[in-house]
Amino acid sequence: MIDLHTHILPGIDDGSRTLDDALAMARAAVRDGIRVVAATPHVRDDWPTTAAAMEQRTDELRAELAAAGIPLDVRRGGEIALEALERLSPEELARFGLGGNPKALLVEFPYYGFPLALGLRLQELAVRGIRVVLAHPERNAEVQAAPESLRPLVDAGALTQVTAAVIDGRAGRRSRETAFDLLDRGLAHLIASDAHTPDIRGIGMSEAAAAIGDEAFARWLTHDVPAAVIDGTAVAPRPVTGRRRRGLFRR
Repeated sequence: MIDLHTHILPGIDDGSRTLDDALAMARAAVRDGIRVVAATPHVRDDWPTTAAAMEQRTDELRAELAAAGIPLDVRRGGEIALEALERLSPEELARFGLGGNPKALLVEFPYYGFPLALGLRLQELAVRGIRVVLAHPERNAEVQAAPESLRPLVDAGALTQVTAAVIDGRAGRRSRETAFDLLDRGLAHLIASDAHTPDIRGIGMSEAAAAIGDEAFARWLTHDVPAAVIDGTAVAPRPVTGRRRRGLFRR
């Protein structure tokens, strides 16, 4: 599996605090069957991470993983807030490219409200050939009330990421209902952990993959789509699932 949303870099945001925390997250990821993670620290007003800091911490962590014999491939990235999209230069944004792909960005979907500027910013990125992955829209109250509000963004080329802990029931019923609703509607494309620690909001995706209830669909969400994002290739068509949920998780 490939996890494109983690806060594994130590001491850079509200994720792992120490190197030991980061190594524990890496070991947990490997035990769970994850082979590649993107280090995606927050890039926003309260955590104004620079590309240089992200790159340095990623390189340091990769060296520590090699020394510890932990077979986890850590790629570069960032979780970019809307206000950061507006102030960072194209060159800086490219350095935050998701999974090391300068033509892909993980954009943080706001927890509250549905900014009118979001569609405009995504359109500007699309014109520049940048693929956007929207992080955890299932947690947003506006999306929970009206899941189809995401349709124009998806139709314009955005992919959406739902959170593993939401899918497997660790992170709230309302968000879980919305996540499955988005999956039913074809408005969710990949699962990631958004891991901040080895335990609470812990890294891991296998339980979420099992909760999907269809092996081919789960692989598409946890491997095929993330791999296409990293490689900059076309996303394979969503597999026809053998098990339909028939709105089971919709209100």
